[in-house]
Amino acid sequence: MKLFAALRKIREFERLQLPFLKSMVDFDIVIEIGYAEEQGKPLTLKQLFLLKISSAMTVRRRLERLIDHGIVVRRKNANDHRSALLTISSSSLKLLGRYGATILVIMTAFSK
Repeated sequence: MKLFAALRKIREFERLQLPFLKSMVDFDIVIEIGYAEEQGKPLTLKQLFLLKISSAMTVRRRLERLIDHGIVVRRKNANDHRSALLTISSSSLKLLGRYGATILVIMTAFSK
């Protein structure tokens, strides 16, 4: 498989299966929240802002949209009731897992 054919297949999957990722900021928010969750240290809103993905207002607006669509879940922090923890919903984790598997298949075909 050639480079642009591989990239085209990846984008096709993104358009069809990940329509909630409207911008690179959306993508970055989901990746950072998911990465922190994988590390066993879910992010707070403040920690997400400190990553400087975009302006605080843009991150807040994009995050609210992702929460409204059920992609990100905000839950109370059991250790500090003043803050909330951000995680990826289980259905979104499954979908993103399929996305990762699709990329691996495409990249394996590309490297041959």
